[in-house]
Amino acid sequence: MDGMSGPHVIRGSVSLPEAELQWRFSRSSGPGGQHVNTSDSQVELRFDLAGTDALPEVWKARALERLASRLVDGVITVRSSEHRSQWRNRETAAVRLAALLAEATAPPPKPRKPTRIPRGINERRLREKKQRAETKRGRTGRDWG
Repeated sequence: MDGMSGPHVIRGSVSLPEAELQWRFSRSSGPGGQHVNTSDSQVELRFDLAGTDALPEVWKARALERLASRLVDGVITVRSSEHRSQWRNRETAAVRLAALLAEATAPPPKPRKPTRIPRGINERRLREKKQRAETKRGRTGRDWG
């Protein structure tokens, strides 16, 4: 019955190593009708990030740094219990883990180059500002009586 939909790609040619994934199944919490409280549909997926060789070293270092708050002894855990079927929860958990690792291993963004505002634009802004102030100053009711 193990018909998982292929390897879950993290990025490029790197995908989640099926052999290094640890699955745990338990009963989902929350309300339910017949059968729902007796089936182990909640899925917990654990991946040893610190001990894996499936990721390039640079990616691994980046992920360990970025996911530090979520790691327990170098292991990352993803839970899924929104679906009623265990199989769909397994899919969701694997996709979530792949997305998390993809985000954590992404290269840092390029630094922003500050751009200068052209002088003409700044002058026009100041000119319009002055004009607006004139208009408003003309509204004071001194000589209106």
